[in-house]
Amino acid sequence: MSVGEQAGGAASDADWAGRLAERVLYCDSNLIVLDKPAGLAVHGGPKTPVHLEGMLDGLRLGAARGPRLAHRLDRDTSGCLILARHDKALSRLGRLFGSGVIRKTYWAVVDGRPEQDQGRVEMALRKISDRSGWRMVADPAGLAAVTLWQRFGDDGAQTWLELAPQSGRTHQIRVHCASGLGCPIVGDPVYGRPAGRPLHLHARRLVVPYWQDRPPIEVVAPPPAHMIAALRACGWGVAGEG
Repeated sequence: MSVGEQAGGAASDADWAGRLAERVLYCDSNLIVLDKPAGLAVHGGPKTPVHLEGMLDGLRLGAARGPRLAHRLDRDTSGCLILARHDKALSRLGRLFGSGVIRKTYWAVVDGRPEQDQGRVEMALRKISDRSGWRMVADPAGLAAVTLWQRFGDDGAQTWLELAPQSGRTHQIRVHCASGLGCPIVGDPVYGRPAGRPLHLHARRLVVPYWQDRPPIEVVAPPPAHMIAALRACGWGVAGEG
């Protein structure tokens, strides 16, 4: 269930800060990995009075100050989100993200079925704006973007994919599924056919090599409730990873 469904669009920062503490997947002295709920924006705006950034003070977890965002997820994408607990951690995570060594894996349920079992989408992206808003489009003159993907299962109409973005462009996975594979993500209101369904995109796993002399931090987020039925129909819990 999304934030909007749970809170009726009227939850206060204090209400959500308490609930978010229960969604911490990993915590040490440097970083927190949060299972961000679908429907919760990470940044505020004129039409976004309730947002994660405004709740971070409630996630001190014993520290003198609240954590800060080390990266972002789209409002309707659920799953692993890294928060830095102090300035040095924020700088270090910024360098790690910038060098591309933090590995991110997503799960998606898409409409249709790719012909191959796995592959690579290499499609440059550019942002366009008009009266209806903005979106990302495929454009050879845009910013380079690469996504690796693998098909885990399908039910004949929809497919469960694992996707590993090799770059961090806005809406990259959503555009690459829709335009690169011809299989838009279920519930995507911009690049697919939403039909009143929530976005079926989940940040499943993060691998963070925070220290050079220690094993990387690996965190996995359970699928959100709104994706369970579709994942099971495509074989999750039967033929795939739990």
